[in-house]
Amino acid sequence: MKRLLTALTAVAVAATVHAHDMVPGEPQTQAILLQGGTLHTVANGTLENTDLLFEQGKITAIGDAIEVPSDARVIDVSGQHVYPGIIAMDTVLGLVEIEAVRATRDTDEVGPVHPEVSGHVAYNPDSEVIPTVRYNGITHAQVVPQGDLIMGRSSLMKTDGWTWVDASEQTNLGIHVSWPNTAISDAWWERRSPEEQRKAQAEARQRLQQVFVDAKAYYEAKQADKSIAKDIRWEAMTGLFDGSEKLYVHADDKRQIEQALAFAREYGFQLVIVGGRDAWRIIEPLRAAQVPVVYGAPYGLPSRDDESYDQAFRAPSQLIQAGVQVAIAIPGYWDIRNLPFAAGNTVAFGLDKEAALRAITLTPAEIMGVADRLGSLEVGKQASLIISQGDVMSQLGQDLSHMFINGAEVDLNNRHKQLYEKYKQK
Repeated sequence: MKRLLTALTAVAVAATVHAHDMVPGEPQTQAILLQGGTLHTVANGTLENTDLLFEQGKITAIGDAIEVPSDARVIDVSGQHVYPGIIAMDTVLGLVEIEAVRATRDTDEVGPVHPEVSGHVAYNPDSEVIPTVRYNGITHAQVVPQGDLIMGRSSLMKTDGWTWVDASEQTNLGIHVSWPNTAISDAWWERRSPEEQRKAQAEARQRLQQVFVDAKAYYEAKQADKSIAKDIRWEAMTGLFDGSEKLYVHADDKRQIEQALAFAREYGFQLVIVGGRDAWRIIEPLRAAQVPVVYGAPYGLPSRDDESYDQAFRAPSQLIQAGVQVAIAIPGYWDIRNLPFAAGNTVAFGLDKEAALRAITLTPAEIMGVADRLGSLEVGKQASLIISQGDVMSQLGQDLSHMFINGAEVDLNNRHKQLYEKYKQK
C-alpha cells in the first residue's frame, strides 16, 4: 500500500508540472530593426555595430545604412551580441518530463525494430523543461526516438509553439540506428559471460543486417510495382534507399564506427555518426568518406586508462582541424541547456571560437538539411536569432534579452526564473 501511494503521489506531482504557462509567440506582423549590435553571422564573420532588419519572419537586410519601414519597431542592441539560434542535436526534449516517473517518459516503443516511429508525434510543446532550455539560447532541437536497434526517425522542432504541428521545423529527417556493441563489458551489473555477450552482439548485428535486407527488398519491389501492399516499417526506410534521408548511427566505440562506415558503403547511404567518442581515433576514414560526426561527449571523462584527462574536450578540435564536419551535442533533455557552454569549453582546448559557434548553429543545420533557412544570419534566412548582453558561449557572460523564432518574439520566462524571483523576496 505504501508503494502504491508513493507511485500515485509521483504521478499526481507530474501532472501538476506537465504544462508551462508561457504563451507562444505570435507570428511577426511588424518589421523589426535590431540597431547597432555585434552580429555573429557564422557564415560571414563578425560584424561590429551593424543593423539587422527582419520582416514576416525573414531577414531582409544587414548593414549600416538600411532603409527602415516607417512602421518598424526599432530595438537598440548597442553593446549586445546577436547570434543565430542555437540548434541542439540528439535530444529527447519534449519526450521526457520527469525521468523518474515512467508516465512522463515517451521516448521509445516495445521491441528493437521501429523505423516507423517519429519523434515529433510524441513531442510535448508544453513541457516545463522547454522554456528553461530556450532561456540559454536554444531555438531548435532534434528530437530522436530511443531504442535498442532501429530507433525510428528524428524531427527538428522549434522550442516554441502551441502544438507539435506548429512547432515542427522539419519532420522525419532520417533513420536512427543504435549500433550493436562490440566491446565486452566487465561492469558489476553485467551478468553475462564474455561468450554470452559476444553471441548477443553477433545476433544483434545479424538482425540489423536482415532488417536492411528486408527493407531493400521492399523498396525494390515498390519501385517495380506501386500497387503492392504498404508496410509502414519498410515504407519509413525508403528515404534511405532513394537518398532523400540520412542514416544516423549512434556509435561510440572505434569498432562500431568502422562497422557503420563499411555498412554505409555497402548500401550507399548518407551516414552520420552520432555520439562518436572514438571518432578522433579514425579521423582519416571519416574525412575520406565525408561522414559528419554529431559529437556527444563534450564534457566526457576519459574512456580508457591510457587516455589524457582532456581527450573528450579536445576531440572536436582534432576532428574539425582535420576536415571532418562536426556538430557538438549534449544528448538528453535537461542537460542540453548547457550546449552553448560546452561549445565554449572546446575553445579552451584548441577549437577556434568561430568554429565552436558554427558547431552549434550552421553545422547542425547543414547535417539536417535545413541550412537554407537556419544556422546563420544571412539575408533570406529565417529570423531565428538570439540577443545576449555578453558572449553566448560563456557561463558568466551569457544573458539573453531577446529571442525570435521565425520572426516571432519568444517569452524567455521559465520556472527557474520564476522560482528565483520568488525566493529573492525571502
